[in-house]
Amino acid sequence: MALELDLSALGLTAAQEREYHSLVVDGGGTVDMLAARWQRPVHEVRRVLGSLRDLGLVEVATFEGDVRRWFPTAPDVALQGLLNSRRHALSVAEMSVAALTEMFRRDLNHADVGDLVEVVLGADAVRRRFLQLELSAREEVCTFVDARPVAVSPEENTAEAQALDRGVTFRVVIERAAFEDDATVAEAREALGANALVRAVPKVPTKLLVTDGVVAMAPLSVRGYAAAAVVIRAPSLVHSLVTLFESVWAAGIPVVLDLEKGLVDGPAAGPDPDDLALLSLMLSGFTDEVVGKQLGMSGRTVQRRLRALMDFTGSTSRMQLGWEASERGWVTRRSFDS
Repeated sequence: MALELDLSALGLTAAQEREYHSLVVDGGGTVDMLAARWQRPVHEVRRVLGSLRDLGLVEVATFEGDVRRWFPTAPDVALQGLLNSRRHALSVAEMSVAALTEMFRRDLNHADVGDLVEVVLGADAVRRRFLQLELSAREEVCTFVDARPVAVSPEENTAEAQALDRGVTFRVVIERAAFEDDATVAEAREALGANALVRAVPKVPTKLLVTDGVVAMAPLSVRGYAAAAVVIRAPSLVHSLVTLFESVWAAGIPVVLDLEKGLVDGPAAGPDPDDLALLSLMLSGFTDEVVGKQLGMSGRTVQRRLRALMDFTGSTSRMQLGWEASERGWVTRRSFDS
């Protein structure tokens, strides 16, 4: 008894399923060959092949004489990708149902929103999800950058600049070998110019992206895929990755932008005039919002500058930062009494 195939659950039409099955069983061919085999007009065959290519189910190759031949993509690669997408859609639907149920019951103690892990397969899918997560950040992005970009190159990471423009704080740890790449240096220079915080270490333990401390993305090794990643929302797992980031960040050496030398390791020379004014206002007891209005900067920029000063002085609190600022002679009692 022949196995009855049904791929409608993957979103394939009857025609797409029939012609893909033919390609798998009987092999590929030119448009004319396939039109004769399927007994369909050439323009209909082109349309079906185009839709199959959009789904990643067929590939086209050009041989001598510019003859284009169409071949089926391996089912375990193409159909598994569609299956994963459908599973993701079902997972999102299940999450939506859970969220609606939670709102209906009005009981947060019974909410179950953790332990969610999403697998992303293929370089294009990994690139899209990486950029999407950066664009979705509201407060902070923490990331490890190694010397082997696979899915997202420095030139392609346009989301970082957009997030920085929105006031999102970036803390980036880059392994030293990555600085041999001109594109990485250019991206680091641009990020530092936008007030991102960058540190260097001999080697990062893994590629990593954490947004707002609630969602993480890390690489995954999956046979048959040049790139794959896992997106983690489970609070306990994300917390572990945040802890890993903080430990590596603490061991890193700050990278600063020197106008003459470019990127250099080591602490900055000290606070600039805006930093001094910020410290003075902070020590006078003003809130971040008031300080920002006084200096013509956003509250997030105030927080980012304060964090940079805390990192520079090794302070763990604003109170300690105030003490360090006084000890170093950056501010005096007169500067914030007046």
